[in-house]
Amino acid sequence: MGVNLQKGQKIDLTKGNSGLRSIMVGLGWDEAERTGGLLGMFKSAPQAIDCDASAILCDESGHATELVYYGNLRDKSSAVVHQGDNLTGEGEGDDEEIFVDLASLPQSVGKIVFVVNIYEAQPRKQHFGMIKNAFIRLVDSAKNSEICRYNLSENYDGMTGLVVGEIYRYQGEWKFSAVGAPVKEASRVDSLVAMYR
Repeated sequence: MGVNLQKGQKIDLTKGNSGLRSIMVGLGWDEAERTGGLLGMFKSAPQAIDCDASAILCDESGHATELVYYGNLRDKSSAVVHQGDNLTGEGEGDDEEIFVDLASLPQSVGKIVFVVNIYEAQPRKQHFGMIKNAFIRLVDSAKNSEICRYNLSENYDGMTGLVVGEIYRYQGEWKFSAVGAPVKEASRVDSLVAMYR
């Protein structure tokens, strides 16, 4: 069982895990039950909420250099690999997974920021207040054991993007920070990448 983190907490990934080479970053969420609106009647069923997880690779100064997401499933070094888009978030466990081969990451990568945004949130009138049970977890790929988990339990009404967490190099070791920062407008992942330009 991994360590449960609160917002703002950090954990050393490599200390005590000297053989850690590769991690799986799992992100999950569920759609909250929707009320029926005016008198419980809809002209048509509401669209499913399509949350997209992405990894923003940054240099040592924190500036974005690459984006790994559903439209670009791996970085140039193939050390960061996205497993593909889940359009609905239905089912148990991880909805989207991103594998990170720490040992193969170029030295130029200082941190990787994990973000989630709601695709086409504005035209669909969707936001993270309509999502529940959101989490990020890091798993030691070789041992298939969970290192840590961060459950996002705040109220994110009106927000369409989240900076969930980040792994970063510090004095030769890898650490993870539970960020949980909401972003008002992120219908497109470019809005999140722009924060690191």
